[in-house]
Amino acid sequence: MPDTSRTPARRDGYVVAVIGATGNVGREMLNILWERKFPVSKVYALASERSVGAQISFGEDDVLKVLDLAAFDFKGVNLALSSPGAKVSAVHGPRAAAAGCVVIDNTSYFRMDADVPLVVPEVNPAAIARYKKKGIIANPNCSTIQMVVALKPLHDAFKIRRVVVSTYQSTSGAGKSGMDELFNQTKGIYANQAAVLTKSIFTKQIAFNVIPHIDVFLDGGETKEEWKMAAETRKILDPEIKVHANCARVASFVGHAEYINIETEKPITAQAARAALSKAPGIRVVDHHADEGYTTPAEVAGEDDVFISRIRKDSSVENGVSFWCVADNLRKGAALNAVQIAEVLVKEYLNAGR
Repeated sequence: MPDTSRTPARRDGYVVAVIGATGNVGREMLNILWERKFPVSKVYALASERSVGAQISFGEDDVLKVLDLAAFDFKGVNLALSSPGAKVSAVHGPRAAAAGCVVIDNTSYFRMDADVPLVVPEVNPAAIARYKKKGIIANPNCSTIQMVVALKPLHDAFKIRRVVVSTYQSTSGAGKSGMDELFNQTKGIYANQAAVLTKSIFTKQIAFNVIPHIDVFLDGGETKEEWKMAAETRKILDPEIKVHANCARVASFVGHAEYINIETEKPITAQAARAALSKAPGIRVVDHHADEGYTTPAEVAGEDDVFISRIRKDSSVENGVSFWCVADNLRKGAALNAVQIAEVLVKEYLNAGR
């Protein structure tokens, strides 16, 4: 019987492990590695013991057999793309790094560690150089990633002083179980089955609803999701930027949307903001002041760019604009960003030692 735990070997590639391979983000990591022709010689799919033996597609022809993360030896693995949950990353991220594997972690566990770079390649790629301290690079929160991609060209041109953001985040941000809860509740409402409206992932009914609550509440009334957006933006972009976030969960499956207001030190107009955004990497501006002249989350599923619409002057401040920002949270908000970090890592750092 052929070994399906890994891809066929290529001498010119890297040995890659995907941790949490059976989850939404893990599967997307595998898809994107293949789509972007990342130079792999072997790929291992790792997950918890209950998933061992499951099979996951890699590309058009290869099938990977899921291996037990807890029993896996990372010796000889060059890179790990990790999205298993913070508690699991806390154990296995350092274990992989100690074996010489560079870990790109998508969980919240390492993001605010001063010795771990928090990276969005379009924004702060030079920070990747600090990976050697712990052998770990952190992927930011999904809602932070798309926002800082949009903020970067505006900050460079006009110096942002303050950001107010309101998010509309899909259920896939809470994992497959969150998507299942939306699906089952929606089906139950249409079928008049009250029992299907059981809540296990979200604090309120999510079907046909909006919930102004993501993650736990902190002192002062903000949620941890709102705190993350502010703290991560300052670490990635500029420690002096003030950020106020309002985060809500909405009844959609994939794609996060954000309304973003910025106040700048230098004078800014909608036209100047549009020009700066249009030239920036990873951004697609769709901004026509007409019906259908904007982009919605349903339209960006499977897309890699951050889409910007509704750019207009904010007349409540002297120098300010507001805009609508949408992205696929499973791709640019998670898996794609991790693979882009890996691409920079192998090109600028790991390849030098081969």
